[in-house]
Amino acid sequence: MTRKVLFAPSLLSADPLNIQASVEKLEGEHDWLHVDIMDGCFVPNITYGPGLVSALKKRYPGETLDVHLMIERPDRYVDAFIQAGADWLTVHLEADRHIHRTLTRIREAGARAGVSINPGASAELLRPLLPFIDLVLVMSVNPGFGGQSFIPETMEKTRSLCRWREAGRHKYLIEMDGGIGIENAARVASGGADVLVMGNAVFGDGDPAANLREIKLKVKEAITHA
Repeated sequence: MTRKVLFAPSLLSADPLNIQASVEKLEGEHDWLHVDIMDGCFVPNITYGPGLVSALKKRYPGETLDVHLMIERPDRYVDAFIQAGADWLTVHLEADRHIHRTLTRIREAGARAGVSINPGASAELLRPLLPFIDLVLVMSVNPGFGGQSFIPETMEKTRSLCRWREAGRHKYLIEMDGGIGIENAARVASGGADVLVMGNAVFGDGDPAANLREIKLKVKEAITHA
C-alpha cells in the first residue's frame, strides 16, 4: 500500500494583499493550510495573529489549519489560537520552558499537538516528548523567512524520528518545512516525511494549483517505487 503524503502550502508565501485569492488558486489540490505565526522575537520577522486563523476557519470551515507558532512563550497563546480554529498547533522546543505542559494543554483544548525543532538542535531532545505529541515539525531551514535553501543534514532527524516511531509504536506525523520544492520534494518524502510544507514552490512563479499538482506527481512516483 502506498504511503500517503500530505501537502501543506505555506501562507507565508501567499499574496499578503489577497490571501483569500491565494487559497482559492490552490483549487483544492492541498491537504492542509500551513499558517506561520512569528513574533519578531523568537524569529526576526512578524506575521499574523489569531485573527487570520479565525478568518480562514470562518471562510473555509472544511480546511485543516496547521498553525506553527514561531513565538516566545507560546503557552500564553495556545487557547487563543485553538479558539480561533487551529486544528494542528505546533510550538518550538526551543521557545517553551515547560514544553510538556504546553503540549498537554493543546491536546486537552481539542487540537493536535506538534513540536518543532530548529536545524541546529539535536533530535535526541525530542525523545522524551514523543509519547505526548501528534506531530514533529523538522525545520529544514533556519526559521523566520521564506525562500531559503534546504539544509540536507536535517534529513537525519527525519530518519531518526522514523526509527523511533516504529520502535516505540508511536503515531506522530513527521512534517518538514523549509526549502522544499519540485527538485527535492520526492527525496524528502522518500526519506520519511509525512507532511511537506511548501511556500515559494507553490505560490511563486506560475499557477499554484499546477505547481502543486506537478510536485504531487513526482512525490507519488517516488514513494510508489520506493
